[in-house]
Amino acid sequence: MAASSNMKRNYYHVFLSFRGTDVRHGFLSHLYASLDQRGIYTFVDREELRKGEEISPTLMRAIEQSRVAIIIFSEDYASSPWCLEELLKIMECKEQNGLIVFPVFYKVEPREVRRGRESYKRAMDSHESKFGKDSEKVKRWKRALLDAGNLSGWDFNDREERDEAELIQLIVKELSICLRPRSLSVANYPVGIESRVQKLISLSESAGSDVLIIGLWGPGGIGKTTIAKALYNAIQTQFRGSSFLAQVREKSNQSSGRVALQKQLLSEILPHEDIMVYNVDAGINLIKERLCRKKVLLVLDDVDDMDQLNALAGKGDWFGKQSRIIVTSRDRHLLTSHDKNYVYEVKTLEDDEAQDLFGQHAFINSNKVEIRRDLIDGALHYAGGLPLALEVLGSFLRGRKEPEWESTLHKLSKIPESKIDRVLKISFDGLDENEREIFLDIACFFKGKSIKDIQEVLDSCDFDTTIGIEILIERSLIKKKGPYLQMHDLVQLMGRNIVKQECRNDPGKRSRLWLLEDVEDIFNYNTGTDVVKAMVLCLAPSEAIIISPDAFTNMKRLRILILHGGRISSQAQVRLPNELRWLEWSNAPNLEFGSGPNKLVRLDVQESHIKQLMGNFQNFRKLKSINLYKCKSLVSIPDLSSAPNMKKLILNECESLVELCLAFCEDLVRLPPAIYKLKNLHLLNLDGCSNLITFPKNMEDSIDSDGLLGNKKQTKVVSCL
Repeated sequence: MAASSNMKRNYYHVFLSFRGTDVRHGFLSHLYASLDQRGIYTFVDREELRKGEEISPTLMRAIEQSRVAIIIFSEDYASSPWCLEELLKIMECKEQNGLIVFPVFYKVEPREVRRGRESYKRAMDSHESKFGKDSEKVKRWKRALLDAGNLSGWDFNDREERDEAELIQLIVKELSICLRPRSLSVANYPVGIESRVQKLISLSESAGSDVLIIGLWGPGGIGKTTIAKALYNAIQTQFRGSSFLAQVREKSNQSSGRVALQKQLLSEILPHEDIMVYNVDAGINLIKERLCRKKVLLVLDDVDDMDQLNALAGKGDWFGKQSRIIVTSRDRHLLTSHDKNYVYEVKTLEDDEAQDLFGQHAFINSNKVEIRRDLIDGALHYAGGLPLALEVLGSFLRGRKEPEWESTLHKLSKIPESKIDRVLKISFDGLDENEREIFLDIACFFKGKSIKDIQEVLDSCDFDTTIGIEILIERSLIKKKGPYLQMHDLVQLMGRNIVKQECRNDPGKRSRLWLLEDVEDIFNYNTGTDVVKAMVLCLAPSEAIIISPDAFTNMKRLRILILHGGRISSQAQVRLPNELRWLEWSNAPNLEFGSGPNKLVRLDVQESHIKQLMGNFQNFRKLKSINLYKCKSLVSIPDLSSAPNMKKLILNECESLVELCLAFCEDLVRLPPAIYKLKNLHLLNLDGCSNLITFPKNMEDSIDSDGLLGNKKQTKVVSCL
C-alpha cells in the first residue's frame, strides 16, 4: 500500500475516502494535486484490488492520524464493502476523536446517500442479499450513510455550470481554513509546565457552566505565555471556537491595533465568515452579537491596559456558557477588576525544576563539557528560577569551558544579560513617574528592608509611597515577604542598570549612588552634580574615606543621604544642601545647613563626633525626628521651638550635653521652656545625659508615673537623671 508523498510522517492533514473506479483518474487526481501543492499532507489509498472486506490496520491508523476526512460519494461508492468499512471508521473517529468530516456528492444527490435511493439502494440490496436482511453490519453501514449524508459538504453534477476545477478550489480553500495550526508551539523543554496546566484545568472544570476569566500573573520571563499556550493546546478541542491573541500590548500600540485584534478574534472563531471591523466600538458589538451563544476559548496574551481587555473580552459576559478567557499580564490589579475571575500567580521554578531546565539548555548533548559544581550553582543562583534567564544563560554557556563560565558570571554580576534585561524592563517602562522613582530607590538601596522604614523615608521625599508600593507589587516588580519588601535579583539588577545607563562613565551624573568606588572622586574632588538625588553607602568598619567640606555643594537636588560604617574624616565642617529630606550618617563630622527654608524631615547622626549642630533651625519647619544617640562630644543643640512637627528627640548618652538651649542658673542645668512649644513631640530620651542635672520644677511636676509628660501632649520622657 502507498500513501501520500510523505510516508515518513505519522500524521496526515486529510484522509481521502473514495471508490477508485469512479474518480481515481480524474477528479481525485486533480484534488490530490491541488492539496499537495498547498502543502496539505493527504493520505490516498493506492490499492486497486483489495482482498477481503475487512479494513486493513494501515488504513485504520491513517484515519485515526488524520485531522480531516473527505468522503467522495460517487455512483458506485456504496457497492464497495471496503469503502463502507472506511466510512464506519471515519464516523467513529468523528464522534470519539473530533475528526472533521466533509462529504463530496460527486454526480449523486445527497438524498440518494441519505435515503438509499437509486445506485445506493441497489448496492445496499446487494449487501443484504449477501449478508442477510437483518445483518448488523449492513445496518451499521446504512446508519453511517445516513449520518454522513446529513453533513454539510459539496455537491457536483453535470447539470451545474461550475466545473471540477472550481469545486476543487472551494474544497482547498475550506481545508486551508480548517487546517490552520490547531496546536501552538509551547517550548523545546516544557519543564514544570504540566503540573501548572493540570491545576488550571481543574480550576476551569470546577467553574461548571459559568464563564470564567483566568488571569496568569507574574513578571516578564516567568513563563506566563508558555503556560497559556500549553493550556490552550490541552483544552481547545472542548470549545466551538478558539482564538489565541499574542502580544496584545505590543499590537495595541500600533495603528488600529485593537481593531486588528478584534478582527483576528472573530476570524479565528468564525473562520467561514468574512467579517469587517471598522472601529473598536463596532468590533465590540460584533463580538457580543456573534459569540454570545458560542462556547469559546479566548487567550489574551500580555495585556497591560484595561482598554485592551474591554475591547476584546469585556467582563466575559459577551460569550456563551462555559466559555473560558485566559489573560496573561504583569499587572495584578488589571486581572482583579472582574467579578468572575481567578488570578493564578506564576512563580519561579523550584530548585530541581530550575536545574533540569538549565541543564537541558546548557548540556544539550551527551558529549558535554565537564563544569565545576560551583560554577553551575553560580549560574542557577543568577537565574533565580526565572525560566527565561535559565534558557538564555544555559544556551549561551552551552559548549563553553570553565574559564568562559567564570568570565561570563563575573560580567553578569555587573551588567545584566541584554535579552533578559529588555524583557524585565517592559514592566518599568509602563510605570508613572511616582512609581518609577520609588522602584529605583528600592532597587538601588532598600531591597529587603522593612516596608514601614521604606515608607517613612520615601514619604519624606513627597512620594505617594503607599499606592506606589502597591502598584509595584501588582506589576510583579516587588513582593511583600512578611514586613519586608523583596525583589528578584534580576529585577534589582535591571533597576540598577537603568541608573548606570544615565551616564556610564561619570557617576557624578547619575541619580543614585550606592558603591564606594563611584563616590570616592565625588567626595575628594567635588565632582557631584545636581543630577544626584540619593546616596546610600554601607561601608565596612575598616574602610576609610575623606569627605571635603564642599563634597555636597553641587548636589543641590540631593534628597536622601545615608552613610553607615567606615571611618569618615573631614578637614572641616561639611555643608549640606537644603533639598535634603533624609539624613542618616553615623560617625559624621560637624555638619552645617544653609540659610533659607530647609526640607529636612529626619536627622540621624548617632555615634558621631559632632560638637554642635550649626544652622538656623528657625527654617526647619518639616523636621520630625532628631537622633543624636551617643554623640559624646555634643555640647549643645540650637533652639528647636520653631520645628513644630518634631515628634522624636533622642539625646541619650550624650555625656557632654550641658544645655538644650541655655542654662537657667550657675549650678543647675535644666531643660528650657522651649520644650513646651514642641506640641507634637512623642518621645524625649535623655537617658545617660549625666551633665543635665535635673528638670525644671514645673516639668518634673508634669511627668506622671508612666514617664508621660502631661498637658495632653502624651510625650514619653526617658531619663535616669
